[in-house]
Amino acid sequence: MRPQTIGRVLGVGVRVAGRLANERLSGQRQGQPFQIQPSGAPATPAPSRGSGRKSGSLRRGAAGFFKPFTRVGGIVFLEVTGAFFLLFVLIFGQMAWRMRSNYAVGPDHWKFLAAIALSLLFVYLSVSSFWRARKR
Repeated sequence: MRPQTIGRVLGVGVRVAGRLANERLSGQRQGQPFQIQPSGAPATPAPSRGSGRKSGSLRRGAAGFFKPFTRVGGIVFLEVTGAFFLLFVLIFGQMAWRMRSNYAVGPDHWKFLAAIALSLLFVYLSVSSFWRARKR
């Protein structure tokens, strides 16, 4: 990702957060933020008209701020998953290697075929996970 894009994302997020904080602080000092309940209930903040608009802009700012981190997090997750699947390839490959003498006949014929099939399955899962990480 280009440095200019990261700077823009961070700048927009900081500006939105600063504007929201400024509006909240200035609204509490100037107006009456709390309504007095006649029944003796605790005071609650007065609802503001633009709260939905403010939360939407905050959400967009936060999403823009976290976008590069979610992309990198997804890539790291795919690479860790691929490495995890490689461990199973090693386990089942070693199991098949030990039973290679009985591949045609013998009591471990089906275990050997199952070890080969599982090794191939996990090779596919590992390679596809690394491939997807590379494409991102």
